[in-house]
Amino acid sequence: ANMTFLGRREPERYGTTTAAEVDAMMSAYAAERGADLEIFYTNIEGEAINRIYSAVDEGFDGLLMHPAGFQYAGFALRDCLAAVKPVLPYVEVHLTHRCIEGGLRTVTAEICEGLVLGFGTDSYLIGFDALQRILERRRA
Repeated sequence: ANMTFLGRREPERYGTTTAAEVDAMMSAYAAERGADLEIFYTNIEGEAINRIYSAVDEGFDGLLMHPAGFQYAGFALRDCLAAVKPVLPYVEVHLTHRCIEGGLRTVTAEICEGLVLGFGTDSYLIGFDALQRILERRRA
């Protein structure tokens, strides 16, 4: 939720890099590592849940997600993540520390295998590498 407005929404906090620029960066990064990557945005929690369940049915290996606005009240999304955890490892990323400022609670992070936050757009790269390491360990 709210990620399509990246680069324009609170640039003093989140920077000026747009979602399209993050997509290009991640697509190139994944390709350099021989990985396929699908990028999906939605502002509707139910669509996110449906996409995650479909990813399991389609045989996806892992999930790297910036839940953004879903992180605080996305209890249905959290339940979905818990249901797929045995077959779809999940790494959560955040651009800033905002998700934990002022005692806020990210309910989706309760289910993740790892949480990366505060590195700006590099959070995505670090999270991607972490997810690949998790997948390598599972395959070993």
